[in-house]
Amino acid sequence: MSSFKFKKKYGQNFLTSETISDKIVDAINPTEEDLILEIGPGGGALTKKLKKYNCPLIAFEIDREVEKYLSPLEDEKTRIVYEDFLSADIISILRAYHYQRLFIIGNLPYYITTPILDRIVEFALEPEEIVIMVQKEVADRFMAKPKTREYGYMTVLLNYHYNIKIVTEVGRKNFRPVPAVDSAVLKLSKKAKVNLDYDRFKQLLKDSFQFKRKTINNNLKNYDLAKVQKTLRKHGYDLSSRAEELDLETFIDLTNTTERK
Repeated sequence: MSSFKFKKKYGQNFLTSETISDKIVDAINPTEEDLILEIGPGGGALTKKLKKYNCPLIAFEIDREVEKYLSPLEDEKTRIVYEDFLSADIISILRAYHYQRLFIIGNLPYYITTPILDRIVEFALEPEEIVIMVQKEVADRFMAKPKTREYGYMTVLLNYHYNIKIVTEVGRKNFRPVPAVDSAVLKLSKKAKVNLDYDRFKQLLKDSFQFKRKTINNNLKNYDLAKVQKTLRKHGYDLSSRAEELDLETFIDLTNTTERK
């Protein structure tokens, strides 16, 4: 790919390390009965390694100019879809496949990491595991603990759905062109469902984090604050606490004990 012109608008930074590629591919464990969905295959570095699992593989690629690198990888089990993952009709495409478990993998463009994860969650794709390369700063945010600056809405939302761990950290020199930041590979493993009203949970999180430096008392004015206070005290907090202090269990309990007026 020495003559390929990388496009900044697509956030193209192709992984050049075979060692890192192997770690990403080996982080999942699909069988022939499963389905792999790859986001942003680029030149196919991961795609060709994923084929070893001998299960159906769908790769979404927005840039038609890499078709010459990806076309040789297509066969009866590997399909390249030249569409933007954020606007493609994912549900209809997946309906054409019969599979036991879904695995999602990819080297995500940094500027759309959160929208992509949002879409996976909102479409209820229910992947067994997600293994993704993200900016190190984003990885820190997704794995942040309460009472840290990085902890926020997306941290809590993702940790509701998944157990998250770092597979490996990746220095910027492992990409071409070399980005301005370092990266990390994250593995998100599906959690058992918790009994709650999910739409209410999301709204509570959005309301709680709407003004990050303000207290729960200020951010949840549209809720029954007496009920909110009672639940918070059970977990060792009060209305003067900020959202960034509350753990996942507290947000789940708040969802089940109070609601917007």
